[in-house]
This record gives sequence, C-alpha cells and structure tokens, in this order.
Amino acid sequence: MTTYDAIVIGAGPAGMSAARTAGEAGLRVALVDAAPRLGGQYHRQPPGTFHAARPQALHHGWRHFAALRDRLARLAGVTHLPDHHVWSVERADDLVTVRAVTEPRRPVGVTIRGRALLVATGGYDRQLPFPGWDLPGVLTAGAAQALLKGNLVLAGHRVVVAGSGPFLLPVAAGLGRAGATVAGVYEAARTSRFLRHASTLARNAGKVAEAARYHTTLLRHGTPVHNGWAVVAAHGDTRLDAVTVARLDRAGSPVPGTRRRVACDTLAIGYGFAPQIELLAQLGCATRVDADGSVVVDVDAGQRTDVPSVYAAGEVTGIGGAALSEVEGTIAGLAIRAAAGRPGAIPGRLLSRRTALRRFAAAMHDVYRIPAGWADWLTPATIVCRCEEVPAVHVRAAVERDGAVQLRTAKLLTRAGMGWCQGRVCGHAVAALVTRFGGRPATPADLAAWAGRPIAQPVPLRLLADAAPDPSASQP
Repeated sequence: MTTYDAIVIGAGPAGMSAARTAGEAGLRVALVDAAPRLGGQYHRQPPGTFHAARPQALHHGWRHFAALRDRLARLAGVTHLPDHHVWSVERADDLVTVRAVTEPRRPVGVTIRGRALLVATGGYDRQLPFPGWDLPGVLTAGAAQALLKGNLVLAGHRVVVAGSGPFLLPVAAGLGRAGATVAGVYEAARTSRFLRHASTLARNAGKVAEAARYHTTLLRHGTPVHNGWAVVAAHGDTRLDAVTVARLDRAGSPVPGTRRRVACDTLAIGYGFAPQIELLAQLGCATRVDADGSVVVDVDAGQRTDVPSVYAAGEVTGIGGAALSEVEGTIAGLAIRAAAGRPGAIPGRLLSRRTALRRFAAAMHDVYRIPAGWADWLTPATIVCRCEEVPAVHVRAAVERDGAVQLRTAKLLTRAGMGWCQGRVCGHAVAALVTRFGGRPATPADLAAWAGRPIAQPVPLRLLADAAPDPSASQP
C-alpha cells in the first residue's frame, strides 16, 4: 500500500490549493473528495455527460479555478481520488489512516495512509425551522445553487430566496439568469449594520464590487431585495405554493401588521453555513466558537491543529469564503512542505492576506447575524427535526417537564438529531431551543455536541466489520 507524504480531504479551493502547493515541492499527495470532479461546492460542475456552454456564466472566478485545476493535472505526484466518501480517520504510529467508501451503488472500502493530513471539508447550509419548512419545494439556498451548477436544473419556476448572508445574492442572480422568476430576496439583516465596518469594506473594494454586480443582475430581472425581512411560514397542501414574510424588529421578532403572503413554488433559504468538522472531531482536535456561533477547529499560524501532523484549512477553521479558503490552503501546503524537509517558508504577504480576509469575514458575521428572535416564529406543532419528525413542543416538554437540561438528554428523550442527517440540519436549532427553554445561554459544549460522530458518512455494515480488529489476533 502506498504511503503518501500528505492526504488532503476535500477538493474545493482550500484542498486544491494545498495539494498544488505540496505537490509542486515533489511530495506525494492524495487528494480525496466525495465529488466526481474537482472544485468542491463552490465550483460544482455537471457530470461528464452534460456540458455547460459557458461555465463562467454559472461560476464566479471560473478562469482562476480552471488554471488551478490544470496545474494540478500536470503534477505527477498528486493523485486525485474522486467519489471517495471518507467516514473515518485515525492517527497512530506517526501515520494517518483514512477510510473511505467509493462506488456508491456497490460500495467498496478504501484505506489510505499518509504522514500528514489536511482536512478541508468545507461546510453546509445552516437552517432555522419555521412552520411549513418541511414542505416539498422548500430547500436550502445551497441546494438550489447545486442543482443549477451540478445538473443545469432550475429548482423551480417562481422562487423566493431568503435567510441571511451574502450567499443569497449569487443564488438569486444565478436563478434569474437561468430563467427562473425570483419573486424576491428577503434578507433578515439590516444594511445599516454595514456602517460599523466602513473601513473594512473600503479595504475590500473587490468584494463590494462583486456584490454590486449581483444587485445589478437582480435589478435587470426586476427582482426586489428586502432587507430586514424574513420568511416566517411556508404554505401548501401537498407542496409549497406560498410563503409568509414579515419585517423583523431589532430583536429579530416579526413586527405586528407587516406580514404578507408571497406566491411561489420554491423557497431557497439559508442562514449562512456550518463547518463540517466531523473528521477533525474524530481526531480530538481542539475547537472554538467563532464569531457567527459556529464551532470551528482551532489552528496556528501554519494551519496546524493541536494534533501532530494534522492540518485544517478553509471553512472548517471559520466560514470565510473561497478566497480565504484558498489562501489558508496555500499556507497549509507550505507548512506541510516544511515539515517534510522541503522549502516551505510562508511569505509575510500571504499571512497579511489571510488576516485581511479573516477581518472581512468577521465583519460579515457581525452584519449577517442569525435573528435573535427566530424561535418566536415557531408554533408548538412546528417540526424541528425533520428526519425524526420531532415538533417544538416535544423539545419544550423534554426540558420543562422531564428536566432535560443537557442537550444529550433532550436528544435521547425526543430523538431530535438521531435521524439520517445526524443533526447536521437541526442541530443548531435544537441546541438553541434546549438552552432557551432551560433558561441558560448555549455553551461551546452545546454547540459542539453534534460534531462528534464516530462514523462521518453512511457506510455498509460489512465494511465496518472489515475495518474492525480481529479479536482472535490478540489471543495466544
């Protein structure tokens, strides 16, 4: 079995940049990714049987990505392993062992070993529950964009885009360019908060110009953008046919008399992203709570975690966008090179660039906060955990009647977070409700409770059996 100098998990901006940086120094690198093609979620592409006539029309920064992809293809030491779903990582005897499943229709177990590991698994849409969010036709903003980029399919014909965060603008603009009628963009944050960060915005004129281009596209398609508004309910019998929107006060609660109904067949909604840190949690890496309330992995100046030979880059260290992810990936690649005895000094300009991008990300987190009063949108019957169909009233009863002051106890009593997604969708909301009903603030332990999964991806039992140690081997 080949032992790689480095294993990189995740082939988005961070992972690709790290693999290129390490590979250019002559290191043998395994670039492992669940998708069939390079690019991650940011540059998700259609399968090989489909072709987009103008891929740059669907992707921001396509030429830069294509150049990085082509550079990787020319590096003999970099092995791209697509369609590999990593479910376990462990470190022993100065080696890292990665276990993955490939060929989903006929799963095959794969074991990869290396001297260093970089985890760049990105993030996924963060959701908040509201009445009707379990209706067909309600999906995440990321899912709507993935359908368009990955399958050239519109999520719907008349779409409402809602939630909070700068990601809503490219989603709405992309849907409009592709032919959908975007009935409105409802951003829960207020633009007045940008005034607090005028100097940071001035130093990031390129990102401000990018946002202006999205607004221009929406204006050209007649799409209204409403700041300080949120979708508080979705309606329909067998599928979505309308949403209720309302203006929010400064506490995040609906302002009386402002509710109105908007007809649509699709709602694309998201409140930022949650880092996907399960693999790093398996290794016991130290974490911290970031400015947006997400639990992220703590790293040093070289993107090293506190576990030897384990690095992290991109959204797992804090949601900050593709540019920051790529810079962090380059820094991690240089640190891996240095640890392997190759030239790997990190230029000061690169560190300064990371600092500036992190400062911009922190400003965005401050502007696009989750509405503090979102729980006021819920009714007792509102489903909180869609996998297990757990309503809000059951979570309240577990806390107030049964004394479940800890998240784990509430989870066991209600089964919230015990379904297919293992809390990836509902975890943030359930943790917030348990602590709210318990009359205490959420702690880092509450927020991190969903990340500790011994199995990070679905895996057949036979592969678990194959990976288990043979009990007879230790007997005389």
